[in-house]
Amino acid sequence: MSEKLTVPQVAGVVPVQTLSVSVVSGPDKGKRVVATTDTISIGTAERNDLVLTDETVSRYHLELHHTGNRIQVEDLSSTNGTVSSNVFIQRALVAAGATLQLGNTVVRIEDGELVEEETIDDDAMAGLRGRSTAMRKMMARVQKIAQSDASVLLIGETGVGKEVTAAAVHAASPRRDQPFETVDCGVLSPTLVASELFGHERGAFTGADRQHIGAFERADGGTLFLDEIGELPPHLQTALLGALERRRFRRVGGDKWISINVRVVCATNADLRSAVNAGTFRQDLYYRIAVVLLRIPPLRERLEDIPVLVEHFLREAGHDGPVEDAIPQAAMDALLTHRWQGNIRELRNFVDAALATGEPPSFDDDGAPLGANAWDGQGGRTAGVDGDDRGEGHSAFASGGSSFPSLPLPKLLRLSFKDARSMLLNEFESLYLTALLDRCRQNVSKASRESKIHRSYLNEMLKRHKLR
Repeated sequence: MSEKLTVPQVAGVVPVQTLSVSVVSGPDKGKRVVATTDTISIGTAERNDLVLTDETVSRYHLELHHTGNRIQVEDLSSTNGTVSSNVFIQRALVAAGATLQLGNTVVRIEDGELVEEETIDDDAMAGLRGRSTAMRKMMARVQKIAQSDASVLLIGETGVGKEVTAAAVHAASPRRDQPFETVDCGVLSPTLVASELFGHERGAFTGADRQHIGAFERADGGTLFLDEIGELPPHLQTALLGALERRRFRRVGGDKWISINVRVVCATNADLRSAVNAGTFRQDLYYRIAVVLLRIPPLRERLEDIPVLVEHFLREAGHDGPVEDAIPQAAMDALLTHRWQGNIRELRNFVDAALATGEPPSFDDDGAPLGANAWDGQGGRTAGVDGDDRGEGHSAFASGGSSFPSLPLPKLLRLSFKDARSMLLNEFESLYLTALLDRCRQNVSKASRESKIHRSYLNEMLKRHKLR
């Protein structure tokens, strides 16, 4: 990323309600903590805001988050659970003054003081977009943490934009002119992760016919983004911890130490603290990668950002007319009431479907898309032509043919405009992606850079066309 970016100036502050937690019974009776933010974590591990000594409390037992008028309680898969009024809860909203039992300890939750949190006076920053208070606060925090080299752990549901946020941390940092590399730990087989991270020497294993430079070396001087870090198997967690602590590593099959200067940003859609409790993720590695925790809000908590995002996706796709030409106001109003389980990714797929079919899909009472060309919610269109499921990505090119389109032109021209356009777009995508992967030797990161298609969206397209 060599492009010079203007970093938005911190413009103002918003009031934030903090939390106060007191221990009313148990080994730590009388202990109290007042947070400086709207979130408090409780457990026996040192990184918690309220650290307890009760052996019946888990290392990361629960997290409290003030939503403004209620307090959200989330049990982090603790061993003995969290109890409120004789009910075991996994996630619940409670009022200030509520008491919770954690093992042999009882705590009382109260409102803390009002504090001011910084925001930016812009709806865009280094690839991030939004006009909601939640996003303006997050962008201001990204701007702040980007100035240090501290490791960052991004927490958020699937599709909230973790890779875009990681890229924003890099773009706003002093490392912006250096490489930004991505490794998706969730899509690589365990045998390939070590090679992708650290590289390998020729002959290191069967099929290693040439030396391979890993992501750590490629990112030297810049930023390495490790997506779905929780998918790393235990032996690779150990290897990653060693590389981060020593700032050097050896390629697979090599004996030479290679020194690196890399900032690491990780992401997960599952709370790693629960994995630490379960013993499936190393606590010392968690300490190393979670120096700074950054929660990315789901789209349902920032619905006012939808018009900004819709316009951005339309412009990115080449639509230069009024937004209303592609997404009429009635459709935009419907978007503001949808639950968006797939978050930003789901919204982007919706916009793509609207452009492909000439009209936006509508929703039924359960929030599912309607219509012959309805989008399936995971990035694929489900329309069929003459009984052939074109939504599965089967085309003349996907099966080795050479004609385009696979349906004869006279027959194609007798179809409705929406069906014909959908079929042509589907076949073109399959043709383009097949050629792209061949040209990039199946390297998705390289294909993303060369095609200028966002890597997460490219992965979805490849899966839809059965090319991954």
